[in-house]
Amino acid sequence: MGSWTEQYPELGTAPVDYSDSIDPEHYEAEREAIFKRTWLNVGRVESVPKVGSYFTKELAVADTSLIIVRGKDRQIRAFHNVCRHRGNKLVWNDFPQEEVKGTCRQFTCKYHAWRYGLDGELTFIQQEDEFFDVDKSEYGLKSVRCEVWEGFVFVNLDPDAAPLGEYLGDLAKGLEGYPFHEMTEVYTYKARIGSNWKLFIDAFAEFYHAPVLHQKQAVKEEADKLMSFGYEALHYKLEGPHSVISSWGGMSPPKDPSMVKPIERILRSGLFGPWDRPGIDGLDDLPESLNPARHKAWGSDSFVLFPNFMLLIWAPGWYLTYHYWPTAVDEHIFETSLYFAPPKNARERLGHELAAVTFKEYALQDANTLEATQTMLKSRAVTQFPLNDQEILLRHLHKVAGDHVKEHRDAAAR
Repeated sequence: MGSWTEQYPELGTAPVDYSDSIDPEHYEAEREAIFKRTWLNVGRVESVPKVGSYFTKELAVADTSLIIVRGKDRQIRAFHNVCRHRGNKLVWNDFPQEEVKGTCRQFTCKYHAWRYGLDGELTFIQQEDEFFDVDKSEYGLKSVRCEVWEGFVFVNLDPDAAPLGEYLGDLAKGLEGYPFHEMTEVYTYKARIGSNWKLFIDAFAEFYHAPVLHQKQAVKEEADKLMSFGYEALHYKLEGPHSVISSWGGMSPPKDPSMVKPIERILRSGLFGPWDRPGIDGLDDLPESLNPARHKAWGSDSFVLFPNFMLLIWAPGWYLTYHYWPTAVDEHIFETSLYFAPPKNARERLGHELAAVTFKEYALQDANTLEATQTMLKSRAVTQFPLNDQEILLRHLHKVAGDHVKEHRDAAAR
């Protein structure tokens, strides 16, 4: 059997240094080199369905807050969430640090009532004649690069960055045409995790741990069987800064219904989502990036779109997203959303809810483990760790992040 890792000689096979997950100086460099210069997914177009729809996104890692809004021309735009008068946060409700959403005709500052149109233009200054030669056309909201791919809204704080399509590359291009837009029933969770942002990506970029950490997600007999077999993926691929792991089908649906819990049999759903395909178009002839091994047992593909966005597409016809938003070297906000086609009856709705709550338990098992990892990495008793062939996406992530930091530092030194 060949090695996936050795197909990418630039990765090497030596132990990986995890100092990048505990070093405050390195974290500060990541903020500048990565999060202020790459494309970041902040949501989907369904969150801004009509003219005037907006939501805010807090980007602590980049020291800013953004407004994402659909304008009168139906275009989606992004702006820094700051009033041009004295720097007050423009859009917020009761607590300035909390994200908000809604619909409006214009944005009005709570402090001195300056107003801005949906296109970011300054339209009104309270007591304008008290100011000195202020040209309103020069004081619109500060815009941010904003582009949409397959309904996913991305922003980039670097005005000189390459276009989104070029950045996402062929791996993402091979997903175009999947019916994301049909899956509009959404369940979202958010948690503050006491670990470096890369560690949680590591956790979901390999399934080597799944038979061990998640034993209680199956009945004992099945859990013991999975432990004895271990795990092996169907396919791995690296494409620029991005990557994918393709996995077999798991238990959706299980070959033997007795291997899962009674509620899963009743609702025909569980950890791996609903067992039955929804009646929507686009699930039979899949885009080329899905199931790259063309394996009969294919169950899901996990795409790591660098830096902090993961997109998981499941064979039965649903998908979920992960986001990892750094707040400190040893802390980040983890967000996940599960997307299903709208249910046709109560059983389908309950099946979606079961999948969502079961997934939450699954994810928290990883989160708890990562906090234990962070505490011991911090000791620096050990900093070099061997990674196996199934952990190729981890090796790739830490190299790509490190390369971004090195390139930025080298450019700054010139």
